[in-house]
Amino acid sequence: MAPPTEKRTHGKRIIRRRSLLAGAGALGAIGALGAAGCSRVPNGDTLARLQGAGTVRLGIAGEVPYGYINDAGEFTGEAVELAKVIFKRLGVDNVQPVATDFASLIPGLNTQQFDVVSAGMYINKERCQQVIFADPEYQMLDSFIVRKGNPMNLHDYADVVKAKAKFGTGTGYAEIQYAVDAGYKESDIVILQDQVAGLNAVEAGRIDVFAGTALTTREVTKKSRKAEHTEPFAPLVDGKKHVDGGGFTFRPTDTKLRDAFNVEIHKMKKSGELFRILQPFGFTKAEMTTLTAEELCR
Repeated sequence: MAPPTEKRTHGKRIIRRRSLLAGAGALGAIGALGAAGCSRVPNGDTLARLQGAGTVRLGIAGEVPYGYINDAGEFTGEAVELAKVIFKRLGVDNVQPVATDFASLIPGLNTQQFDVVSAGMYINKERCQQVIFADPEYQMLDSFIVRKGNPMNLHDYADVVKAKAKFGTGTGYAEIQYAVDAGYKESDIVILQDQVAGLNAVEAGRIDVFAGTALTTREVTKKSRKAEHTEPFAPLVDGKKHVDGGGFTFRPTDTKLRDAFNVEIHKMKKSGELFRILQPFGFTKAEMTTLTAEELCR
């Protein structure tokens, strides 16, 4: 497969979440992490090294609800809280989140700036050529933020194209490509920082619709008087309905660590503990999954 390519929207470089780039700009951002005390690790058994050190460094992207800093200044999120439980069971008591931009996560992992990526990262073919994944902790559909009553009757990307709606989504979101695949002109897409900016733009009438994950649109519209979220739907990829899944990310050499992590996450799925950890962050039982990383990598 050809390497991923950069896209530019409204003059700004956009790095797709579904085809993460390991470019010089991303590596430059990683350099700023030196102050966090990150150092290169030797080759060998990473799990044994982490157990000996008692600390695992988690790469997070500052994105709600996956890994972020809350109003109290604490690192939290579904992936962070899940990591705390699993790594403690693996004999690693201390979890040290390392915040960076999303585009720097895989480059930072592979240059050993942190040990694991804990950002609910979507598992796909492009990324599986660079890293290995644990089986996903959740699955996710898409949804729209629209004005109350959904006056343009927008329920999927084909509706957006047909209605000639003014369409927006977030920086690097997979939804950019889903809209383009449906026939929306990429240069017409309004790129916004995140779902909060998307909600504000819909409420102000600057755009007709904002696309995001079903979870983020559901959460951000809870208190809105002017906007609502649509029912979740599966975007089309190569003409087929597609369900995304997100999971923890490891270096290709760290199969032993990934496999140990998988053992624990499958125990938690079976017991229901996984859902109990994710539920406070807005996840529903519909977002629990039996998908595997192997399936999503294909």
